[in-house]
Amino acid sequence: MKNIIVVANIKIKPEFKEEVYNELVKLHKNTHQYDEGCIYYELHKSLSEENSYTFIETWENQEFLTQHESKSHFEEFLTNIENKLESVEINKLEKILI
Repeated sequence: MKNIIVVANIKIKPEFKEEVYNELVKLHKNTHQYDEGCIYYELHKSLSEENSYTFIETWENQEFLTQHESKSHFEEFLTNIENKLESVEINKLEKILI
């Protein structure tokens, strides 16, 4: 199976900047601690857009990504950021070159 790459662009509403940032950091930590099949999972801050962050992830395959999305720490993250974002754009890609 091919690796799955996820690029998740997140823009936080200004009034929730600190709260959501803390949730992003917690998700990053929990993913590294609890998720199998995670090759790369890093959080980046935009240099050009205030309150904008990007997760860049590499998963061994779709099965491990699906497991991640059903873990309690991921579901808790989604609940805790609900209605606190200006926008979210998630792109899922399949790695084609080794």
